[in-house]
Amino acid sequence: MSDPRQHIMPVYRPPEEAFDRGEGVRLITEEGKSYLDFVAGIAVSALGHSHPAMVEALREQAGKLWHTSNMFRVPAGEELARKMCERTFADRVFFTNSGTEAIECAIKTARKYHWAKGDADRYEIVTFTGAFHGRSLGAINAGGNPKYLEGFGPALPGFTSIEFGDHDALDKAVTEKTAAVLVEPVQGEGGVRAIPETCLTELRKLCDERGALLIYDEVQCGMGRTGKLFAHEWAENAQPDIMCVAKGVGGGFPFGACLTTEETGVVMQPGSHGSTYGGNPLAMAVGNVVWDIISDEAFLEQVRRVSGTVAQGLKSLADSHPDKVDGVTGKGLLIGLRLKALPKPVQNACRDKGLLVGVAGNNVLRLAPPLVIEDSDVREAVGVMDAALSEWEIAT
Repeated sequence: MSDPRQHIMPVYRPPEEAFDRGEGVRLITEEGKSYLDFVAGIAVSALGHSHPAMVEALREQAGKLWHTSNMFRVPAGEELARKMCERTFADRVFFTNSGTEAIECAIKTARKYHWAKGDADRYEIVTFTGAFHGRSLGAINAGGNPKYLEGFGPALPGFTSIEFGDHDALDKAVTEKTAAVLVEPVQGEGGVRAIPETCLTELRKLCDERGALLIYDEVQCGMGRTGKLFAHEWAENAQPDIMCVAKGVGGGFPFGACLTTEETGVVMQPGSHGSTYGGNPLAMAVGNVVWDIISDEAFLEQVRRVSGTVAQGLKSLADSHPDKVDGVTGKGLLIGLRLKALPKPVQNACRDKGLLVGVAGNNVLRLAPPLVIEDSDVREAVGVMDAALSEWEIAT
């Protein structure tokens, strides 16, 4: 019998482990080996694995109704949209199946907004190096990473990528042709880099002065991951016009959303956009449960507390291994160690010892654990990383 893996398009290189089930903050293989999960499906499994409230919501809805399409009302989606708008800057919500689709909706909305105002030439989107906005053709052009663009034809017009942190370049890039500035308040794939809160405030001012919209990609850094419901909430007077969310918003069930103000979103009328599966009854049943849990201030307070424990633990690793660790980066529970060489050997060693961690950028060991981790989980993870770093010999 042929290896069934050969029939999967080889765009990923997964390790040998195949997980059979998840329990809380742990994943368990078919052979019964348990791993402490500090990847969480790339910041997706915000409430861990097999959360009883999520399981019950999905089981109940699965026995009632799976799909109707958006030809018909989905009351649970209307309820979730109401909750989102009451708790955030937004007045309108469009539900998607993924973060990439939320980005596509945001770009279309920004361009349609200016077109509706009679400024059809205002269609350019300004983004930043290190950004990751998804894998669709539009999203990879927004991200601007040459590696992701290679082989997919000429670059699409209308996207300008500037150096992360270069304020002068940003000032020059936002012109009368700029529809919007698109930015992650905390970059994930780009190396777990947080934009300073004062910079988000100034970015809001710049967009207001130039007549451009501000779009936040909070697909990875949102839904409680930094200790606030959304990462931009740490900054004062920095609300967006459009925001993209996904990953943790479904807690593992695939869905996302594009949130807009009334002024921005009202331009998207029947025929402007659509999604067959977006906001289906299964996703909305789970999404309401996840939202109710994570948006609770007591829950977010616990995330902030345990985030401090994680940051302290990583700082201790940086102090213990100054020859191998260049510092701590990120925010909340989207955090990492900057290493002085490529991080894959350390990631592999951690996995061998029962800890799952990710990598980001060129040299960051990335942690994005479930938001429900406890101090004992942090101590275990730090202990494993300490052992992995101690054994690691940097090639010279």
